[in-house]
Amino acid sequence: MSDDSLNDEAERVSIRGRGLSTPLRVVIGIAAVAVGVLLFLAPMRLQMVALVTGVGFVLVGIATVLIPHASGRVPVRARVLGGVLVLLGVAMAVWPSAGAPGLAFLIGAALIIHGLLAGWQAVRGDGGVDQRITLGLVAIASVTVGVVAFSWPVLTLVVFRFGVAAWFVFLGLQLIVDALLGHRRHAARGWPRTLTAAAAFVIAVLLAYGTIRIFSGVPLPQPGAFYTAPDNVPAEPGRLLRTEPLDEGVPEGARGWRILYTTTHPDGSAAISSGTILAPENTAADPFPLLTVAHGTTGIAPKCAPSLGAEPFADGAGTAMQQMVTQHGWVAVTSDYIGLGTQGTHPYLVGDAEARNVLDASRAAQQFDEISTTTDTVVWGHSQGGQAALWTGQLAHSYAPELRIKGVAAFAPAADLFGLAEADKSEVGGKTISAYIANTWNTLYPELQLADHLTPGSKHGVEKIRDLCFNGKDALPAILRGSQIPNQVFPDRLLDGEFGTLLKRQTPVGPFPAPVLVAQGLADPLVKPPLQQNWVDARCTAGIPIDYRTFPGLSHMSLVAADSPLTPQIVGWTLDRWNNAAPTPTCDTG
Repeated sequence: MSDDSLNDEAERVSIRGRGLSTPLRVVIGIAAVAVGVLLFLAPMRLQMVALVTGVGFVLVGIATVLIPHASGRVPVRARVLGGVLVLLGVAMAVWPSAGAPGLAFLIGAALIIHGLLAGWQAVRGDGGVDQRITLGLVAIASVTVGVVAFSWPVLTLVVFRFGVAAWFVFLGLQLIVDALLGHRRHAARGWPRTLTAAAAFVIAVLLAYGTIRIFSGVPLPQPGAFYTAPDNVPAEPGRLLRTEPLDEGVPEGARGWRILYTTTHPDGSAAISSGTILAPENTAADPFPLLTVAHGTTGIAPKCAPSLGAEPFADGAGTAMQQMVTQHGWVAVTSDYIGLGTQGTHPYLVGDAEARNVLDASRAAQQFDEISTTTDTVVWGHSQGGQAALWTGQLAHSYAPELRIKGVAAFAPAADLFGLAEADKSEVGGKTISAYIANTWNTLYPELQLADHLTPGSKHGVEKIRDLCFNGKDALPAILRGSQIPNQVFPDRLLDGEFGTLLKRQTPVGPFPAPVLVAQGLADPLVKPPLQQNWVDARCTAGIPIDYRTFPGLSHMSLVAADSPLTPQIVGWTLDRWNNAAPTPTCDTG
């Protein structure tokens, strides 16, 4: 057969291949666009996202396997790629109960395999330079995004679904246009496609870089020699062991120090804790009024101690505390709690333990030679610190009778810990807080064996959150890690058992030795306002008067922001307590 005859036969095969594939291209292209639009627009649960994405992978795989190239043949490498995509798509569609980690693994695996095969085509292919560059960029981008998908199992299905949707729409339109225009588009589409692949490569690299930066957390100083217990530690709780001046984060008009002091665990065993003292710059001979402050959640690792941070006096109602010191001449003392700064397991949201740490910090302040403070004190606290403040008031008479509590103010306190565990169990903030509880209570209460009874797929995220702090900008990595825990951390059977009973025991019920103020933002997504109202109502019913103040539109953090209407109110309320003004309970008015 002559060369002309061979060329004619090849052209006839190519034409037949293109003719046979045109309807298939159009049908699959329309279906792929429909899948992409569905992923974009339709509200879906994770399992439905997996199902629709699986269908999309099957369609792309079929297109890769059955639609011939311009030569009229389907290359072996295309058949392998198409077959793999079909298998992964089927697995995703029929395995919706795998949970987010398993489904994200399948998506990540599909992208990585697609990238590897695209890389193989780039190395072994017979196309032009533009085609090889395009395939190389696609290969790197696909593998990179596939690896990132393993790090973001929930976002892979919730947010990354939009990227997959765009991919399906793009491929679908490409199939339709190729079917209608055929070889007329071939010469013009090379370099534009390469530029598109280059953009995808840049986005994938930025995505990977951002993931590494976010999940590595914000570098924080580790506790140094100051936080190490001395060789001879007194057995008596509340003994001041050492101090050192603070230079960073001290407001103008004030002086600050770190303190190390003795305290106790709830079982009575000796422990060490750290904290801070903030005093007016101009000290006087007379004792300063003492403000005792319990800080909110900052994490559970030693590096998360507020006294180690760049802004050690910014926690909770920090602006109000600074005003009390610099404008009204008070001294403020805070406790880091055991395990933050010092060694040991932080007793996270264990009210009895937090109260001991807070009271012993006030005792230690009495022994500081550079200032003189009263044994009368007003106690403040926000969030975790709100629970600690209420417990401090409840425990003060029996644990530290030499201290006289003149008022207790709790801002969005975690007063009903069991109720919060129920209400927040499926939300991002609740998952992060649950992870902190799981990591600390597993050590504090080994009989619960919490680590062995977490929900499927949550263990990895819980372990990662352990070393991430939750104060200021450092909270973002912990929140994002919490967002990647696919289910509630604690199964309902744990909440219904001994663990739930222990959570309920952390509720402060009184009696309290002084007037109590509770402030609550009505837009708080973490400490739910109805739960707080129930706690207040229960105290009022028990004959314990509460001054309950609500703030419409304020969230968990904006409640204690510098411009919050609570700021001047709490300063005025504290001064009233010191001056023995009559309390203003709201129990009678609801």
